[in-house]
Parts: sequence; structure tokens; C-alpha cells
Amino acid sequence: FSGPALAETPLSGEEFDAYTSGRTITYTSNGQEFGAETYLRRQRVRWSFLQGECQDGYWYENGGEICFVYDAVEGPQCWHFFLTANGLRAEFAADNSPPLFESPLNQDLICPGPEVGM
Repeated sequence: FSGPALAETPLSGEEFDAYTSGRTITYTSNGQEFGAETYLRRQRVRWSFLQGECQDGYWYENGGEICFVYDAVEGPQCWHFFLTANGLRAEFAADNSPPLFESPLNQDLICPGPEVGM
């Protein structure tokens, strides 16, 4: 076991909340926009895959993981978050999915909903 990843410590819930509260963060995966999340008060969140529909939910800390529960997704989605020189890096706890990286192009979420036509 070697490499810089082992030296890093995931953010605690308190550290994650201090960094994210009141912000909207856009995430990329493999250089492509993946989605964005607005971090509201009292650990509430609003997530979007940037296609117009948003999911409301909340997060909690569980054993060093930050876990998200959304109204339309079954079960918690747990991540390890790391603060890097370029912002957050998120690693999905359940598998070896590519990590998500905070984009420098953070923008407000627009959530018109699925019923809004063109």
C-alpha cells in the first residue's frame, strides 16, 4: 500500500458542512459535467444531473462517509469527500466509480421540473 491517497483524510461531517453550506457546487467526472448540488441549511440538499429535474434530500455523516438520501432514490448514497487545492473530490464508497471533482464553473441550479415544456 503506497501512494498519496492513503495520506489523505476524508472530510468529517462538520468540515463538509463548513465548506458546502450555502453553496451550489458543480461536479465533473472524467472531464465532463456530471451534476450539481445546492447545499442548504440543516443538511438539506438539492441535486440535479443538469437536465432540468432536481432531487431533494438530506445528508448525514456515517463512519467517515457523507451519505445522501434523496426522495426518488432508494437507500443512501455514501461518499468520501476530500478537500484538494482545486476544491472537492468525491469518491463513491460502494464501488470504484471514477471520482467526481468540483468544477471551477459552479452555478446556481435551475429546477423547472419535468412538467415544463419548451
